[in-house]
Amino acid sequence: MQTNLVDQFVTQIIAAGDATELDQIYLVNQVLALVGDEARELMTTSTALIDLKDELVAAALKNGNCGPTLNEQDVLGAQLMNLLVPRPSVVNHNFWQTYQEKPEQALADFYQLSKRSDYIKTRAIAKNIYFVTPSEYGDLEITINLSKPEKDPRAIAAAKKVKATGYPLCQLCKENEGYLGRVNYPARSNHRIIRFKIGDEVWGFQYSPYAYFNEHCIFLSAKHEGMRISEKTFVRLLNIIEQFPGYFAGSNADLPIVGGSILAHEHYQGGRHNFAMMKAKVKTELNFAGFDDIAAGIVKWPMSVIRLCSQNKQQLVALANKILQAWRDYSDEQVDVRAFTGETPHHTITPIAHKQGNQLVLDLVLRDNQTSDKYPDGIFHPHQDVQHIKKENIGLIEVMGLAILPPRLEPEMQEVQKFLLGEKNDIAAMHLPWAEQIKAQNSITAANVDAILQTELGKVFARVLEDAGVFKQTKVGQEAFMRFVQSVGLN
Repeated sequence: MQTNLVDQFVTQIIAAGDATELDQIYLVNQVLALVGDEARELMTTSTALIDLKDELVAAALKNGNCGPTLNEQDVLGAQLMNLLVPRPSVVNHNFWQTYQEKPEQALADFYQLSKRSDYIKTRAIAKNIYFVTPSEYGDLEITINLSKPEKDPRAIAAAKKVKATGYPLCQLCKENEGYLGRVNYPARSNHRIIRFKIGDEVWGFQYSPYAYFNEHCIFLSAKHEGMRISEKTFVRLLNIIEQFPGYFAGSNADLPIVGGSILAHEHYQGGRHNFAMMKAKVKTELNFAGFDDIAAGIVKWPMSVIRLCSQNKQQLVALANKILQAWRDYSDEQVDVRAFTGETPHHTITPIAHKQGNQLVLDLVLRDNQTSDKYPDGIFHPHQDVQHIKKENIGLIEVMGLAILPPRLEPEMQEVQKFLLGEKNDIAAMHLPWAEQIKAQNSITAANVDAILQTELGKVFARVLEDAGVFKQTKVGQEAFMRFVQSVGLN
């Protein structure tokens, strides 16, 4: 049945938010101010809020109230969805009022608001290819990231004409809350941040617009300061998992190559997800001298992970910091581990915190960002023979066992499948040796080609993580790992 487009959108805004029927005329006029009075006569058969928003954006595009680029359309779409979202003060008041009695309900409510308002791009995220594949380290998760829109050439051209303002300083600054956006910067009108404190520091909590896992969120400093792994990092991460029940919290490393994509702003990631690394068992127990309250060990994982478990937060922080400081200065030439080249540091840690029952758990992943003539992209980085699948940095999420593979792989893997089935194909030369090996080792049919290719992608990802591991999964590598932990001080 057809209904009036603007009226239907406003009806759904009232149903999904805190507005009432008394706000109906006001909301209609707010919509028309954004999309043009011409839209008042349009009809629709849609009832879903985001579909209605898209139709209003299309109407504004047609009547000249919206520019042609995807960025401009996103800006208008966010403004329309902002009519659903309360002011930041109200969002924060509602969150903390609910939190007093039901912390998990407060998180669930904010998560649902972020999805309803299209801040979390649920439809785009649904496009991602996702599967799980077994490995000797546990079930690895593979995602081919198709959710983030490709850059619009028109927006790129328009951005060159836009004067740089330096505001907001970066996409993680608190000043993004409610920011309109522009051709070279994402729309944030419908964006809200929950404020919370870690000691005397003010921090923000928000969900990731393009989530890779359940309730994928970001914890960001109120200050625009560069990332730095330190004793404070461990204090903050443990504080976060105590304040946000059921969530893990982790930090990307603070050095290039082994770090995340944004090193200019102190932030952590978290969410309600149990990664393969978190489920991995300790293979070698360790007893650090002076830390009797801590159960420690080396984790059976392709990267080099020391796990610390205790109810004693102060001891956890102290031992984690001792390991960090030891690692920053530690070298072992036998296995190409070097703390410095001249004055340039190479060593840091990717730390992850979560709770296991009543125990606080800190996983410390040792990182080394050296390069060499043989490995110009990084000695402990995906090596060239696997870069046809993954050549980007191995960040926090991948460290824990969830591969984020580039969108180019979707069409490329279709051609690999055709090759494996003996069909006419346009396989990329870089995939050919790998595909030939797969074909030689398997009896491939149309019924099993998907499963075989997924398994083989999982094997490549396991290799990628092994490449990024500082102490290799060999007798020599594990003996070197023990030398390091002994240097920290064992009983």
